[in-house]
Amino acid sequence: MVMMKKIIKYSLIGLLLSGLIYTAFLHYSIHTAASGQPEDGADYIIILGAKVNGTVPSLALQYRADTAAAYMKKNPETIAVASGGQGPGEEITEAEAISRILRGHGIDEKRIIKESVSTSTIENLSFSKKVLPENAKQGLIATNDFHIYRSLLAAEQLGLDVEGLPAKTPGVAVLKSFSREYLAITNYYVRGRYEAK
Repeated sequence: MVMMKKIIKYSLIGLLLSGLIYTAFLHYSIHTAASGQPEDGADYIIILGAKVNGTVPSLALQYRADTAAAYMKKNPETIAVASGGQGPGEEITEAEAISRILRGHGIDEKRIIKESVSTSTIENLSFSKKVLPENAKQGLIATNDFHIYRSLLAAEQLGLDVEGLPAKTPGVAVLKSFSREYLAITNYYVRGRYEAK
């Protein structure tokens, strides 16, 4: 009986330590992916959609589009793919919300391609790839820092030659965003690949 209790105790300790090590690995991977700053001269930026409240972009989406706009101002040859469909509570597509933000920063509408049907990260990237000009080779993915790592995994699966363009994560959403991201990455590891709907 005493031996069984010890086995259970050490098994629980082992599980706890394994969980902590795994979480640390995920956090390190996310941080590393989001720490780089891409070079100038990208052909395109895919701006991943996020929640729109009616017609008002969430802070997460605002930060993504703002970051992309700043890059595009420095790189006038870079085009943008505004990616994201229309979900519950959204009166416009996420692509349209992104386009409005970019235009508000003075980005010419001719430099913006809208992909307005995707509903997930893998669809954002897969459908955006289909609307890229043939001469667009080197690209960026603009999304919040917590989301860069998983987005790059999906992009690699699709054969996209991209780097991350990290936008900050809204402070009020940091804990929730990272917790959900740990689960999403784990799901990817378990299933082995993303599946587009």
